[in-house]
Amino acid sequence: MDGGAIPRPPIKRASLAIDRRRVNCHRRTPCCKRSREKKDSGHFPLGISSNTQFAFTALPPPPSFCSIDRKTAETMKKEMMGLMEDELFPSTPGKVKIERTHAISRQLHQCFASTSTMFLWALFLIALTASYLSFQSFVDSSSRYFDASWGGMQWEKQIRASATVRRPGGFSVLVTGAAGFVGTHVSLALRKRGDGVVGLDNFNSYYDPSLKKARMALLDSRGVFVVEGDINDARLLAKLFDVVPFTHVMHLAAQAGVRYAIENPASYVHSNIAGLVALLEACKSADPQPAVVWASSSSVYGLNEKVPFSESDRTDRPASLYAATKKAGEEITHTYNHIYGLSTTGLRFFTVYGPWGRPDMAYFSFTRNILQGKPITVYRGKDRVDLARDFTYIDDIVKGCVASLDTAEKSTGTGGRKRGPAQYRIYNLGNTSPVTVPALVGVLEHHLKMKAKRNVVEMPGNGDVPFTHANISLARAELGYKPTTNLETGLKRFVRWYLLYYGYNTRSGGLAGSAKSL
Repeated sequence: MDGGAIPRPPIKRASLAIDRRRVNCHRRTPCCKRSREKKDSGHFPLGISSNTQFAFTALPPPPSFCSIDRKTAETMKKEMMGLMEDELFPSTPGKVKIERTHAISRQLHQCFASTSTMFLWALFLIALTASYLSFQSFVDSSSRYFDASWGGMQWEKQIRASATVRRPGGFSVLVTGAAGFVGTHVSLALRKRGDGVVGLDNFNSYYDPSLKKARMALLDSRGVFVVEGDINDARLLAKLFDVVPFTHVMHLAAQAGVRYAIENPASYVHSNIAGLVALLEACKSADPQPAVVWASSSSVYGLNEKVPFSESDRTDRPASLYAATKKAGEEITHTYNHIYGLSTTGLRFFTVYGPWGRPDMAYFSFTRNILQGKPITVYRGKDRVDLARDFTYIDDIVKGCVASLDTAEKSTGTGGRKRGPAQYRIYNLGNTSPVTVPALVGVLEHHLKMKAKRNVVEMPGNGDVPFTHANISLARAELGYKPTTNLETGLKRFVRWYLLYYGYNTRSGGLAGSAKSL
């Protein structure tokens, strides 16, 4: 001990006993006020911060702090800090010691809590931004014709604009297979007279898709919007009926062709049966239910030998898978008519031809091969009998389709529930004047001013029938249907279109001159 220094009384542990009732009560009770007065008067040991909040029992003041040297003061400071750390934890049951909340610890805790919150908010904002960008990308892509996706505000706007009716009492019609041969012509006719038309087509590759795209461009120029999609897509169909309350459906989408069924039978089941069911499901669930007019086929008559073919004739002997799927379609539509009250009309088309036709049809391929100098294959039936078809010009078919829409009664169901009996009809749409295939070739030779290289062979057993001949008396009586275009006139119009579309009119020589004269 240094000379002259006054000894510091030993610090008793009991002197720092804490009364729990006085912890943090310096703002409320008089006892705490006295403690603050002691603090203000300097009666706290060295090393104790004035920010430390706890209460002491009465301590005797030191003899004289000013007489304590620096070394002793530092020793006292260390001892006092050790006592404070010991008092942070209870030593006996029931005895509670004060916890000293360090200012830095509180600040760090608040900092980490704030950082965690900010991190979570940042993650939320990033996820929200990503979702928005994905949605915008979806909307932008779905508004294009040739993109497989669909939906969005712009897409719905185009649908509604195309479905807008422009004549009193007009229809709002969904046309499936709108980029097909018959679908394009029917859509144009409906649009021309002021009906609202929305098209649906999957643009498959059964034949050159560029021809379908050209048809679609023609429809677009007339204000008809074509949705790219499949009739088997139930979500797409439900969305279309949600956007537009269609009054009518003209169902022309199908897998066509008799011979192709041998190579790809599954496509016929997918389109002609499953696709039809998917469409009828959407129609029967719609509110209000639309009237349905759809394309059957003369092929349902199959091996029928009674001529001409009438709607009441047997159709239980199909000669091809294509014919079988069309016959199944007639039975399926009857079922939905009976159970759900759907108004349905089936149209049995007889060998449709004309501008914008199908490249797989005989008259189309004959024209192409004749112009290219290639031979054509002409089939002949048993006993050297020429095949004959009831060729029907596209404009006459369109008249029958439109008349069927005009005379279709409203469906009697609502939201999938039948309210009463509904209309069910089947009609033949033909020309009633069968023409042999050799005669067809002769007409083409006349209009093309070129001779065909014919290769005559026996008809293979691939599903074709030797002849077709329509009895249209029922359609004439109930629809006012009356074909007016003969084969000579119809093929002349087709050849004119073909030469212009494929650019033959730009060539020099007799062919160009003949094209201009048509």
